[in-house]
Amino acid sequence: MENCWGVPLNAPACMERHLDTLQYRKDGALLLGASTLSGRSWLGSIWLFKDPLKAPNEAFCTVGVQAQAGVVDACWVSDREILVASDSGAVELWEVSESETAMVSKFCKYEHDDIVTKISLLSGGKQAVSSSLDCSVKIWDLEQKTVLISYQAHSGAVMCVSACPSNENLFLSCAQTSALHSRTVSGLQFSSHSSPLLASVSEDCTVAVFDINLSEVFRNKSHKDFVRSVCWSPLNLDLFSTAGWDHQVLHHTVGLKNTGTA
Repeated sequence: MENCWGVPLNAPACMERHLDTLQYRKDGALLLGASTLSGRSWLGSIWLFKDPLKAPNEAFCTVGVQAQAGVVDACWVSDREILVASDSGAVELWEVSESETAMVSKFCKYEHDDIVTKISLLSGGKQAVSSSLDCSVKIWDLEQKTVLISYQAHSGAVMCVSACPSNENLFLSCAQTSALHSRTVSGLQFSSHSSPLLASVSEDCTVAVFDINLSEVFRNKSHKDFVRSVCWSPLNLDLFSTAGWDHQVLHHTVGLKNTGTA
């Protein structure tokens, strides 16, 4: 069933304009997180699309839920569990029902003292790493729902953190300055290639991909506002997608011998 806007009844009436995160599930379904970034309080929402090419059209979503704060980032913990970074300073865990008709909050923990900028699952699947404007990076034990370690390695706000898919002890964090882009880097993700590629997005409205030596192999300028999130497809090694504050979800293809975009 749908409401008068053509949106399924198990989702919010409409999606906020600013797309802050997108994450693929193992089966290729796409998760989107959006925020208002206006008004006296910032609200957000989480949306699941079985067909990534239909995002961000609300009428084609499978299920969605309204959050009580801006949704800055998210990552899949399992096929049903979603870890969310909130602009309230919280790390939250949401669960999609088995029938995929509802999303339910499982826990909400306030361990950061400012906006949580990114959240990333370590390759072992039992721990996650979060970054924040409070200059810290934290390692989470997801089973115990507690922080194991807190790092203060940066002198300023930590804008990005990304776990290496092949090494559960390795992750990359990035502050506001970077040699990869002309403005703040807002998203990083390693590919699953045997020699991983690193995709990055930025407030300079560009998307870039670098090889293991940080040599640029791809750059795209199709977004019209801050690009906020990047994710590699689990079904096609050379495909990755990006989302930004221009309310666009764009899909790109890249190979070690290819610098084009789809």
